[in-house]
Order: sequence, then structure tokens, then C-alpha cells
Amino acid sequence: MNHPDARTVVTDYVNLIAAGERESAIALFAEDATWTYPGHLPISRTWQGKQEIFGDFLGRIGDYFAPDGLPVITLTHVLADGPQAVAEWTTVGRAANGEPYENHCLGVFTVENGRITAVREYLDTDHVARTLLA
Repeated sequence: MNHPDARTVVTDYVNLIAAGERESAIALFAEDATWTYPGHLPISRTWQGKQEIFGDFLGRIGDYFAPDGLPVITLTHVLADGPQAVAEWTTVGRAANGEPYENHCLGVFTVENGRITAVREYLDTDHVARTLLA
């Protein structure tokens, strides 16, 4: 079976999330995928499996933003080599406490058989703590 390359899968994932097409984005993940979020925040850890990633972690991100300030995600770069792709994106919104939020994020994605199996995200966790988790 011919699967899309890592660059295509990761580009599709970020663009689908940005477009609000959550179910299509989730379908690009393997059932046992992991997402590692850095730092020492309450949400910092390795999330395991689609349910944890999209239910308990990413699925709750909207809780940290004002209803009219939900984040806008813009993909800026994707570099790929074999099964790994590095994606850079910006996330801009307004936190639930009214503070402006803008973070520049980077994810190292591993793609196997056309599905994302692992993500290691890097971003300004201090900014997250001061705005979203304050």
C-alpha cells in the first residue's frame, strides 16, 4: 500500500486543525500515537493514544481561550526527511483572562504508514503559563 509522505501528512494535519476540521485531522493519527508537551506546566507530559491527545489535551485547549478569542493557527514551514517532519506554526488568540496570546510553535512529527505516531512540541511555555494558565 502506498502511503503519503511525512511532509504531506503533517502539512495536511496542521492545515486541517487550522480549518477546524477536527475529525479529519484526528484520522491522520495512529491509535497509539504520543504527543509530548514540554515544560513543568499542569499539561506538560507525554499524552498517549488518540483519546488522551484529542480528548484530554488538545480537546481542552479551547477552555483556556475566550469564546471570541479562540486561536488561529497558521502553518509557516514544514521540513521533512524520511519518516520525520518538522512543522512550525503560529497560534494567535485571546486567553480566557483577556490577555493576548501569540506563540510560535514547532513540532517534530514521526509518520509511519501514513499516520502520525509521535509528536514532540516546542514552544514558549513561560508565555503559556503567564497567559493561558494564569
